[in-house]
Amino acid sequence: MNKDKAKVREILDAVKAAGRNSLTAPEGKLVCDAYGIAVPKEGVATNAADAQKLASSMGFPVVMKIVSPEILHKTEAGGVLVGVKNADDVAKGFDTIVANAKKYNAKAQILGVQVQQMLKGGQEVIIGAVTDGSFGKLVAFGLGGVLVEVLKDITFRLAPATREDAYSMLDGIQAADMLKGVRGSDPVDRDALAGLIVGVSELVSDFPEIAEMDLNPVFASKDSAIAADVRIVVDFAAKAPRYRPAEADVLVAMKRIMQPKSVAVIGASAEAGKIGNSVMKNLINGGYKGNIYPIHPKAEDILGYKAYKSVKDVPGEIDTAVFAIPAKLVAGALTECGEKKIAGAVLIPSGFAESGHPEMQSELVAIGRKYNIRLMGPNIYGFYYTPANLCATFCTAFDVKGSAALSSQSGGIGMAMIGFSRSAKMGVSAIVGVGNKCDIDEDDLLIFFEQDPNTKVIAQHCEDLKDGRAFAEVARRVSKKKPVIVLKGGRTAAGAKAASSHTGALAGNDKIYEDVFNQSGVIRANSLRDLLDFARGVPLLPTPKGENVVIITGAGGSGVLLSDACVANNLTLMPMPADLDAAFRKFIPPFGAAGNPVDITGGEPPQTYKNTVLLGLQDDRIHSLILGYWHTIVTPPMVFARIIVEARDEMRAKGIEKPIVASLAGDVEVEEASQYLYEHGIPAYAYSTEIPVAVLAAKYKWARGAGLM
Repeated sequence: MNKDKAKVREILDAVKAAGRNSLTAPEGKLVCDAYGIAVPKEGVATNAADAQKLASSMGFPVVMKIVSPEILHKTEAGGVLVGVKNADDVAKGFDTIVANAKKYNAKAQILGVQVQQMLKGGQEVIIGAVTDGSFGKLVAFGLGGVLVEVLKDITFRLAPATREDAYSMLDGIQAADMLKGVRGSDPVDRDALAGLIVGVSELVSDFPEIAEMDLNPVFASKDSAIAADVRIVVDFAAKAPRYRPAEADVLVAMKRIMQPKSVAVIGASAEAGKIGNSVMKNLINGGYKGNIYPIHPKAEDILGYKAYKSVKDVPGEIDTAVFAIPAKLVAGALTECGEKKIAGAVLIPSGFAESGHPEMQSELVAIGRKYNIRLMGPNIYGFYYTPANLCATFCTAFDVKGSAALSSQSGGIGMAMIGFSRSAKMGVSAIVGVGNKCDIDEDDLLIFFEQDPNTKVIAQHCEDLKDGRAFAEVARRVSKKKPVIVLKGGRTAAGAKAASSHTGALAGNDKIYEDVFNQSGVIRANSLRDLLDFARGVPLLPTPKGENVVIITGAGGSGVLLSDACVANNLTLMPMPADLDAAFRKFIPPFGAAGNPVDITGGEPPQTYKNTVLLGLQDDRIHSLILGYWHTIVTPPMVFARIIVEARDEMRAKGIEKPIVASLAGDVEVEEASQYLYEHGIPAYAYSTEIPVAVLAAKYKWARGAGLM
């Protein structure tokens, strides 16, 4: 795309010099012309006669619009006439528009009337851009008119957007089929629309002072896409750049924090019930092998470890300091940590921004940046890093090691993660509290876990993203290597209010989060249970090699619910080929049902389950299996579980491996069978048809985003 940046700069400089915060429509046209954004023929008339000449030169009908820097919403001011058919009506229209504008705003500067070629036919869409406090510049796309205003059928991407992003936006709205042609209408020119999206995204990225931009409506036809109206709002106020350390520096600091050779506990205590006592006990009882330095103004030793009045008195190097002192004392102790060149501070105390004292939190940030200390928290439970047997927290010691790295902005959610992980025997590599996120946030954790060989999946709970753009950029890269799962609180208006009152976080527009997560390859969890189940199940599943999913069930009702769940989770139920249908029918009774789902009925012996599963694994056209088990005395739950593992292992020995998930319905024995399956690498769930399908869908979403299928 040819871009005339100098022309745009000239226009914006003139707008700034005039003290305006928006461009006139003719100025907007010139900006669009400079970036190859298609707009109709048009001109500005300062009297009725000139308006008639312009209209006659471009051909009737025409559209007429008031041109005034003070009138952005021209329709509300009575400043728009559509479908003006002849020269006489143009003259009358000129006078009417000017009179309406003066009545609407007597002080408005009237620069003239824009006469514009009227576009005919095509689908009305909107293409725009906004500036988000967390994500920065975003480009938006949706259907025009009532569909975007009432139904909010719009999608966003980070700007600048690629062509691939633009095409995904065309397919990403609910009414996407309307662009493909319905009921005999022509499909729109997708290339032209994508070009407009990319052009707008590059324009607002190249010129950060463009705060908002709307092309509305854009008329999209089978051979073009032209913006009928342009609205551009500017903001010339200087923006302080976001603080963003280099990734190499982040990684060095995060390694010293998460894998420390030495830890100081500031506020260590020998008194049971104190946070400083719990932290000391967890470090000791958790099996941490590094140096532990209790810091206390008076004690000689604490729990058998020599105590020091200050970190500055400790003879050796300290990597991480865990704070367990009142909020008012933190700043002073943090300064001493800076003078000691400690890499990270784990700030457990509350009483900062979340409780109405942002100035105290700002003081910590200033100290941290002065001394290059990375701050975790404040207002957190601490963190666990199990490969180092490190329990830098006042919560219970954790001993179930594994490959899932979890983090939460909320302490309560963190406790739920701890409990679920222990109960479900889901081993973790880390559980981290980020709390108020005055410094360390989710993208810092991603940078560490990306290179951590002990971590295979990353699951994060957040109520906001301090720097959404930084998160998205890191997540886009990390998600191609390891699944990144996010539970974002504040999806609804009520949830957003709760999030704001909880940690001072402002929940952003949830649709923006949804779309940027998709753009970045992030798996979004819609509930805490989803987050935990995805973290537990996704790493166990092999990567699917295609979209075809087959359900094998012993109960028709389960098959229906599993099918519904597949549709809801964008999984493709494979149409059953005739030869494969016949092959399945060899193993099931005449009153069973092949097709998809394959219903083997409830009275069948274990071998029927095994035979059908073996067939499903052997056929190259099938890429994933969903099993629906119904408790019977013919095939008891544990018998079912063992034969499924046997079938999977037989195929694995032949080099055949596909994702398998299972739903088990029955008496309490199905709980033991589900656990057995899980322990043998098959995600299985008692009493649920939705969860196993959602876990499989999460694996698919990751594989698609990572370009693995």
